Amino acid sequence: MTTTLTAASAISVSGLRKSYGDKTVLDGVDLDIPEGTVFALLGPNGAGKTTAVQILSTLIPADAGVMRVAGHDLVREVDGVRAAIGVTGQFSAVDNLLTAEENLLLMSDLNHLRRREGRRRAEGLLRRFDLTEAARKPVVTFSGGMRRKLDLAMTLMGEPRVIFLDEPTTGLDPRSRRTMWEIIRGLVADQGVTVFLTTQYLDEADELADRIAVLDGGRIVAEGTAEELKRLVPGGRIRVRFADQGRLDEAAALFDYAAPDREALTLDIPGDNSVVTVKAVLDVFDNAGVRAESLTVETADLDDVFLTLTQEGGRQ
Repeated sequence: MTTTLTAASAISVSGLRKSYGDKTVLDGVDLDIPEGTVFALLGPNGAGKTTAVQILSTLIPADAGVMRVAGHDLVREVDGVRAAIGVTGQFSAVDNLLTAEENLLLMSDLNHLRRREGRRRAEGLLRRFDLTEAARKPVVTFSGGMRRKLDLAMTLMGEPRVIFLDEPTTGLDPRSRRTMWEIIRGLVADQGVTVFLTTQYLDEADELADRIAVLDGGRIVAEGTAEELKRLVPGGRIRVRFADQGRLDEAAALFDYAAPDREALTLDIPGDNSVVTVKAVLDVFDNAGVRAESLTVETADLDDVFLTLTQEGGRQ
């Protein structure tokens, strides 16, 4: 399928290819990412996620493909792309010998900002990322979460319209990860920026992304919202609890593929989470005169999607 490129899209990609010698890293990737959204690219190690970010952020060239970022052609309008984007890589780019404020002012100089404007943006970002008290402390004293926040603040000094975040929360503790999630949500909601996120944390993609693509073997093997992807794979079930083992056995006899748990007095029935399916199960019980104590619906999660759709899952 070929993606139709549109100038209104924040990122448009058609037929992206990249190889290193005999190894094909990206093999005909198509993407169309609307402005003001969070897009997550998932995939196992070596799937090509970082290579895609490096190409779209002008760090390395593609072998083939038509690509536009922030309305600019990636090949013919490189300067326009670079002026519109910010990049936060897997590893922190902060200077440990400088203070947080000095790191931001360095980025101000690199973005050719006037001194007064640079200081205004730096002060605003220090406040937003809760780094004001640490502004004049050397970065070498910072925690991992503080360093990651400063790294993203430096990316924002140029007020980019599109931000590439390559594994932005790798190595962070759960509290710092959630803080980073809140910051990313705020960037999209308050400023309308577009975020291109690569991650191996499936809960991160589930929490943040408007749309998710799964990259494997250099190709996009699935794309959609989190809920759409979860519906692609089996794993949903309806779990019914009964008051005693007799009723459980009666209910189990009504379904060919149900799995009874006699200790928990529950019956797992394969199915999706649609109202139609749940009603059909309840009708079977009602017609047979079997009474259930409770019913819950459990769907496949992104772990199931990832393992089912990637070669990594196939090996397991």
